[in-house]
Amino acid sequence: LLQQEVQEKLQGVLESLIIDTDNDHNTIETAKRVSKMYLKEVFKGRYMPRPNITDFPNAKELDEMYVLGPLKFHSACSHHMVEIEGEAWIGVMPSERVIGISKFARLLDWICSRPHIQEEMAVMLADELEQLINPKGLAVLIKAKHHCMTWRGVKQAESTMVNSVVRGSVRDEPHLKKEFFDIIRGQGYDSN
Repeated sequence: LLQQEVQEKLQGVLESLIIDTDNDHNTIETAKRVSKMYLKEVFKGRYMPRPNITDFPNAKELDEMYVLGPLKFHSACSHHMVEIEGEAWIGVMPSERVIGISKFARLLDWICSRPHIQEEMAVMLADELEQLINPKGLAVLIKAKHHCMTWRGVKQAESTMVNSVVRGSVRDEPHLKKEFFDIIRGQGYDSN
């Protein structure tokens, strides 16, 4: 039902743009394809529940930081609806609960599958992780290329944006924050 509504409205946009969807074999079903893509892929995070993420007891009482990344992602700029492509790194100082490493990628994909601005994406990821595992400390770093800046506008093809969210012991203890950034540099993060 929603897909049909989106398809009809996209068809109107294509017609307003004077795109011949009746005679051009390349665009005959464009509204249908784009509506399906938005609802089932690009913006699926808005329409599907958070993936099932099983947590486990921290049975060995691990008390060292673990870092995962780079996790590749794609999202869309909420201002221009063009792609954001990037990488994320996540550092966790565990407490009583942990999750499997593949769950970080699933959660990131779900969060990124909606229109965003990068700053809010990082905060949302940190919020979800805190809610799931209540870590002693947490760090999230996102580095991304925004096609609203590389493909249109000022057309700065090599420009990236980097932002981070640090919480708990990673924010409060400078050596832990340094450890996180040292580790991600070793995993391929380049601040340039």
